[in-house]
Amino acid sequence: MDFIDPHIHMAARTTDDFHRMARAGCAAVAEPAFWMGYDRSGTNSFYDYFRQLTEWEPKRAAPYGIRHHAWMGLNAKEADDVGFAREVIAVLPEFLDRPTVLGIGEIGLNKNTKGEVESLLMLIDLALSRGEVMLFHTPHLADKYPGTRMILDILRAEPRVEPARVCIDHCEEHTVRLALEEGYWAGITLYPTTKATPERAVDMVELYGPDRILVNSSADWGPSDPLAVPEFMAAMRRRGHAPEVIRQVVYDNPNAFCGQSRSWKVDVRG
Repeated sequence: MDFIDPHIHMAARTTDDFHRMARAGCAAVAEPAFWMGYDRSGTNSFYDYFRQLTEWEPKRAAPYGIRHHAWMGLNAKEADDVGFAREVIAVLPEFLDRPTVLGIGEIGLNKNTKGEVESLLMLIDLALSRGEVMLFHTPHLADKYPGTRMILDILRAEPRVEPARVCIDHCEEHTVRLALEEGYWAGITLYPTTKATPERAVDMVELYGPDRILVNSSADWGPSDPLAVPEFMAAMRRRGHAPEVIRQVVYDNPNAFCGQSRSWKVDVRG
C-alpha cells in the first residue's frame, strides 16, 4: 500500500532513506522548514536552507519516484527574536512562489513566549494575505497543552482563517480533540521520544475516527524513523483495521489536505 509522509525532514536524512522509503511504498513527502539543531547566525543562512528545500531535495527524491514538496516558514524555536524573525519573513515570498512549495509551515510556538507569538502573528498574516495553506508546530511536553490552546485562540480570533486549510501538528492524546473539534486537520507525529508511538496513534484513530487525521514521521537529525508511517500501517493491521481505513489515514487524508495547495502534484493511486 502506498503512503504519503506529510511531515519529514529529508534535509537531515541520507539518500539511502529515500531508497528505503520508496521500497516501502512512499509516493510523496512534504518537508517543512525547521530548526536544524542549531540557531542560524543570519538571514542568509535561512535563505540557503530554503534553497536546499526547493532546489536540491526534489532532485534527490526524484530518482526514487518520490515527489518532494516543501513548506516555507520560520520555525518556532528561532522565532523569539522578533527583529530577526521580521528579516526572515521578508524573504519568504520569493520561496512561496516556487513550484514545489505547499504553503507556510512549520510555524507555531516553542516556549509560548511573547516574542514567539508576535512572530507567529506576522507569519499567519502573510499566509492569509496570500491564501496559503498552513502547517502548525505545537510545543513539546509540558508546553504542549497551553501552547496548543494559545495557537487555537489566535486562529479563532482571525476571521480570515479557514480551518480546513490548517493542520495542527504534533497532536497527542490531550490535544488532538481540541484541533478536531474546531475543524482543523490534526497531525500525529510518530516520534520515539517526545511525541507518539504508532500504537498510541492507532489508539487516537480508534477514539476519534480517521477523518481529518494525518500521521507523519517528522524524521530528522535526532532518533527517528523515516519508515514510521509503515510502522503505523502495520499496527493498524494488527488491530484488524480494514485496508480502506488504513489507506484513508496514510494516503487519502494527506493527499486531500496537501491537495488544497496549488503546488501539490501527486496523483491519486489505486
